[in-house]
Amino acid sequence: MKTVLITGGATGLGKELAKLYAKDCNVILAGRNQQKLTEAQHELGENVYTMSVDITQYEEVGKSVEKLLMQHSVDILINNAGIGHFGPLTDYTKQAIDEVIDTNVKGTIFLTQALMPHLLTRPEPKVMNIISTAGLRGKANESVYVASKFGVRGFTESLKVEYQDTNLHVTAAYMGGMNTPFWDHNNHIKDKSRLRSASEIAEIIYKQQNDSEDILF
Repeated sequence: MKTVLITGGATGLGKELAKLYAKDCNVILAGRNQQKLTEAQHELGENVYTMSVDITQYEEVGKSVEKLLMQHSVDILINNAGIGHFGPLTDYTKQAIDEVIDTNVKGTIFLTQALMPHLLTRPEPKVMNIISTAGLRGKANESVYVASKFGVRGFTESLKVEYQDTNLHVTAAYMGGMNTPFWDHNNHIKDKSRLRSASEIAEIIYKQQNDSEDILF
């Protein structure tokens, strides 16, 4: 049975993906809030485990991965965790900019780097980065968020080239707006009811996970 590690796995899209993968895989939910991770673990099933980690902290990521690999192998890494701050460029604080870049870009890089030596020992390793259409085009009042997603897109494309002669499958999911707790702490989306549900998005990603091309919808 393969094992999949999903960041941001306690809520939203990460949790919905975990539900699907838990049907025939061991699932490790990674995130900062252990209480939410535990609640999701109890809801999803006995083949679901947790890893409490702040992916923005380089040394913590390394130590957490080292500890994890003493108990589990990892075949699939899904970098799903992300945050967003929105508004006019001139309104951003340094803290807001740091939070977006540290989580969305550096966190993705840190965890992928820490797991890569292990992934390359697995028979069918996979890295999937959840990017969204913010990684495809500019958007008003989303300059920093979009910049972070373009960064992850560049990282993803570079991994494809760097590991093209290995058995590592690298892919990305570029999806539109989604109704998840991601939007609960800002007013950027006025009517969340028009957005796709996290479960609908998860179904599409899950069904297309083995496609050779990136997932775009």
